[in-house]
Amino acid sequence: MASTSSPYFQSEENSTKKSAASRGANSKSQNRKRRSQPVPIAYEESVGEAADELVAAAPAPAKWEAQLANIKLMRADKSAPVDNMGCHTLADGAAEPKTKDEVTAAAMARLRRHGCTLDNILATDNAELGRLIYPVGFWKKKVDYIKRASQALKDSHSGDIPDSVAGLCSLPGVGPKMAHIAMRCAWDRLTGIGVDTHVHRIAARLGWTKKAKEPEDTRKQLEAWLPREHWSEVNQLLVGFGQQLCTPVNPRCSDCLNKAVCPSAKLSKAKISKSETV
Repeated sequence: MASTSSPYFQSEENSTKKSAASRGANSKSQNRKRRSQPVPIAYEESVGEAADELVAAAPAPAKWEAQLANIKLMRADKSAPVDNMGCHTLADGAAEPKTKDEVTAAAMARLRRHGCTLDNILATDNAELGRLIYPVGFWKKKVDYIKRASQALKDSHSGDIPDSVAGLCSLPGVGPKMAHIAMRCAWDRLTGIGVDTHVHRIAARLGWTKKAKEPEDTRKQLEAWLPREHWSEVNQLLVGFGQQLCTPVNPRCSDCLNKAVCPSAKLSKAKISKSETV
């Protein structure tokens, strides 16, 4: 009988050990992969539609609770333009994008005095409608949006607005931000976070998002970690904060309660006392 100490048996034995080790390593790698799979989070179903989409769960930023609490303190008096002139109807939403709340509010006041009903809007010629909403941004394009959306509401929705995000987004000039806000204001359904330019900018500055190129990227990233109980308030909180303190140009970092916990604060370390750090 051949000795088990022969080179052949040693080679076969080594090969078997390597194979077992390889299988063990692969098994551990697969287990790690399984453990790291994102947990899907489904939107609450809107009336008349299935869940909007699945969003992978993500870890929350380290200091988000302190940052949000500070923003709530700074916004306690509700004195920003958005608090009194924010978009509260779908017609406001069609005129609102890329326009300051003050300008949108003035345009909506003129539309209401004119008669903001579907039949009246459809009977108004484009030139007159343009004079009513000017100087909102891209007013000529928005005249077309308002007219076509009004016709769609009359023809396909019995004069009411759709009761789903998908239905709202099917209307000319209505995007995800306005759709989610309209679902909450008009139908009392929380379907997602409304993200405009202020929310998009401030979320990035606070470190709440990473490499979010578009507002929709920001929305998905926020919804992946921000507890749902904050979804309904975060738009108005951040919009007002962006209008008053965290402005696009020259933000007032020295007056901000988050100056010690914001990664984008434009302050020298000497201006931040130890008592202000968290």
